[in-house]
Amino acid sequence: MSRTALLVVDVQESFRVRPSWQVVNHPDIADRVNRLVAAARATGDLVVWVLHTEPGTGTPFDPASGHVRLIEGLEPAEGEPVIAKTAHNAFTTTNLQQLLTQHGVTEIVVSGIRTEQCCETTTRVASDLGYDVVFVTEACATMPLPHWTLPADATVEEILADPRTLSAEAVTERTEYALAGRFATIRTLDELTAVPVSS
Repeated sequence: MSRTALLVVDVQESFRVRPSWQVVNHPDIADRVNRLVAAARATGDLVVWVLHTEPGTGTPFDPASGHVRLIEGLEPAEGEPVIAKTAHNAFTTTNLQQLLTQHGVTEIVVSGIRTEQCCETTTRVASDLGYDVVFVTEACATMPLPHWTLPADATVEEILADPRTLSAEAVTERTEYALAGRFATIRTLDELTAVPVSS
C-alpha cells in the first residue's frame, strides 16, 4: 500500500485560456508534473489528480465551459483518482482525506497551479491534518500577483505596469518562506525524480 501520495492540483486548461497565462512562470508545467508522476508511478506511490470547479459561474472554471480538464499532455493512469473541488484547498469539499486514509498515506507531495493559492492552501491544510508535506515549487506555476486594490478586470498590461504588482518569482519565494519549516519541506524536481542507484 502506498504511503506517499502525489497531488497534482488544478493543472487544467482553465488557466491556459485566461490572458494571464501569457505571463505564467512555468509554461512547461505539464512536463514538470509528468516528471513527478513518472517517478511516483515507478515507486508505486498514489497519484491523485485535482480539478478546480466553479459551477454556474460562466468562467473557465465552470464545468460547462469545457475547460475543466487536465492540461494537454497529462493523463491519469487506470485507477488514479480524479477529484473535483470547489474550495481553494483540495480537502474541504472532497473525499481526499478519506482516499488518503484508505491508501495508508502519511506523506503528500504537492504540485500544481497556483503556487500561492490552491497549492499553498492545500499544503497548509494537509500539514494541519497531520500529513508530512513535500512542496515542489519547481512543479508549481503562478503568475504576477496584482495589488488587492487593482480592479478585478484589470488587463495583464495594467497588472504588469503597476509597480505594486508582485512578480511570479516574488510570489514563489514568499510561499517558500511561509511553508518551509512550518508546513512543508521544499524539495526540487531533481531530488524527487533521481533514479536510485542499485547496489
